[in-house]
Amino acid sequence: MRKILIILSTVLFLFDSAAQNPEKIGIIEHLDETVPDDIELVDINGDKVKIGTLFTKPTVFNFVYYRCPGICTPLMDGITEVVNGSDMVLGEDYQIVTVSFDYTEGSDLALKKRNNYSMLVKQEGMEKGWLFYTADSLNVTRLTNALGFSFKRTGNDFIHTAGLILISPEGKITRYLNGTYFLPFEFKLAVIEASKGIPGPTVNRILQFCYSYDPVGQSYVLNITKVAGILILVIAALVLLVLTVKPKRKVTN
Repeated sequence: MRKILIILSTVLFLFDSAAQNPEKIGIIEHLDETVPDDIELVDINGDKVKIGTLFTKPTVFNFVYYRCPGICTPLMDGITEVVNGSDMVLGEDYQIVTVSFDYTEGSDLALKKRNNYSMLVKQEGMEKGWLFYTADSLNVTRLTNALGFSFKRTGNDFIHTAGLILISPEGKITRYLNGTYFLPFEFKLAVIEASKGIPGPTVNRILQFCYSYDPVGQSYVLNITKVAGILILVIAALVLLVLTVKPKRKVTN
């Protein structure tokens, strides 16, 4: 069993190392790292805000761009659904911070998006509990690098993935929740961990490994090559283990 674990760990390490390629579109987890508190954002009123002043409670952070025709809307809808189904109080137990990574977007678009979702969120405290921001190119770059979020511009739009990043009141990254749909229990657990500053591994990490983002369909699809490769390696490891521990036959005279 130890040999199997070593083999699997090596394989996963190699795949994970490849994922660290900065040219790759996706999210690289920066667990237990602190977000630079001097990154500057612009709120819906056009006022500049230092990001460090926002972390007064557990923060559910997400990147979008407000003109996005694709995956951003399912992400925002997923946030709305889990907020409406949660027994935690938005704005008191936790807050949500949404930032556009398109530096050409202004606070007017952030305000419009906030107003749209304020009609969908059933809980009170939406205006103080779900905050919308934009930023200039320098601060967008600093923030996306700090949180491990990478994307690619294609014409007037972007190819990117979706997910939530949990940040503690001290500005420490504690958890990543990938995708556009979030289980209420996992969401609540992630917020509780963030409140205590406890970093935790992403439950969806295996799913993220097995699924790849399809920019054409703007969805996650099963990566057959990766899954098949892992299955072959597991089978090979089992065969090796059997051959290694198989008892030798005694030779009788």
